Amino acid sequence: MVLAFFRKGAGEGNFDHIVAKSIAMLGDARHSFDLATLALLSDTDPHAVAQDIRATDQRINEAEQELRSELIVHVSVQGSADIGSVLAFTLLLKKIERIGDQAKNILDLAENGVNLAGTPEIDELLEGREIVSALFAEASELLSDADAADDAIQAYTVRLIAITADLQAKIDGCMISERPAREVVPLAIYYRYLRRIVANLLGVARTSAEPLPHIDYLEGGTVDTDD
Repeated sequence: MVLAFFRKGAGEGNFDHIVAKSIAMLGDARHSFDLATLALLSDTDPHAVAQDIRATDQRINEAEQELRSELIVHVSVQGSADIGSVLAFTLLLKKIERIGDQAKNILDLAENGVNLAGTPEIDELLEGREIVSALFAEASELLSDADAADDAIQAYTVRLIAITADLQAKIDGCMISERPAREVVPLAIYYRYLRRIVANLLGVARTSAEPLPHIDYLEGGTVDTDD
């Protein structure tokens, strides 16, 4: 398992602190996602949650910068023995930071006057919100368990690939819909943000399980993230 290698790599490094902070960042990203989607999919005033979301996003950004600095110091002290772990953690942190950015983008939709509470798809959207929110917790569990079974990570990966494909199909459906643009354009944008979040959660899981040269790539050479 590469995650076990994260915690105690080929050199003398112990990355428990980095793992713990990464999980905390993922928890913050989930918090932002939950609040932003609440503002978009319900009658919640987006301005009531905006300060919390932006402060959380800033905390995620600062944590990423702090941990990247620690990783650089680690390499300068320990040498190249742990370089694989350091590079993998750098990718992991960037994926989590991107998820926080997408949650903020959802807030921006709500602040710009978009509200999907009255759409015909609202029940499906609320169900999807709960599914994606739960994926954050599952990703945290996989990261926290250095002995997570390969089949558990593979099952999570397969599910997320299916979800991203479904979201892409919804986006494609919006592109050919005969409904008014004022209805389908916000939906397509929201689905796009959801797809980016799920794709980066997929990247988080794969970073914990894949050899470094394969991280960010699926079979056939396609990338597993969506910026």
